[in-house]
Amino acid sequence: MKIILASNNKGKIKEIGHMFDCEVVPFSAILGDIDIPETGTTFKENAIIKAKYVFDEIVKKDLIKDDFLVISDDSGICIDALDGRPNIYSARFAGTKATDEQNNQKVINELQAKGLNSSLAHYVACICAIYKGEIYTTHGFLYGTVYTDLRGDGGFGYDPLFEPFGMNIRTAQMSLEDKKKISHRGKALGLMQRLMEVVAKVALKSKTGQKSSY
Repeated sequence: MKIILASNNKGKIKEIGHMFDCEVVPFSAILGDIDIPETGTTFKENAIIKAKYVFDEIVKKDLIKDDFLVISDDSGICIDALDGRPNIYSARFAGTKATDEQNNQKVINELQAKGLNSSLAHYVACICAIYKGEIYTTHGFLYGTVYTDLRGDGGFGYDPLFEPFGMNIRTAQMSLEDKKKISHRGKALGLMQRLMEVVAKVALKSKTGQKSSY
């Protein structure tokens, strides 16, 4: 089965591929370079919008003949001292085409403007999967503290600023394997992975005429 990710973010492609232990294809490899709208007001709404847009385009254009699964991720960071911002605007906090470095610097600048060098914060991830037209969503969270200094060169997004509770390193200093165990995206993907296993079992039982116990 092909897994199509409704994102071109290399970090997300790598993390999701590692989680599912398979090749994940960015939507642009199937649909070309198109803009996917993000008009929702929550992570869940945006995750569904992105996945549905890609799924509908593939079906409408009959681009994939075999079974395929579309996965989207909408995630971000909510910082207490910034009234929960950047929230759903995490990827474009410093502007529409902002880089991770620019977004991080904006967080640093806004915290320092308040006379702070840290704040409580949490990461949120919503994973949406669409299989045979059915929509499934899961959420994951990671709580910790953001600081106004950068550490580590791994991960992406706000990882150089974020330190999970109970740890003394930033998520940008963690290996991909260790980060997967605790990350908001790893938790949401783990739930989705188990959900898809149940869906697959139900589908198999339906095909063979067995009575489902789910």
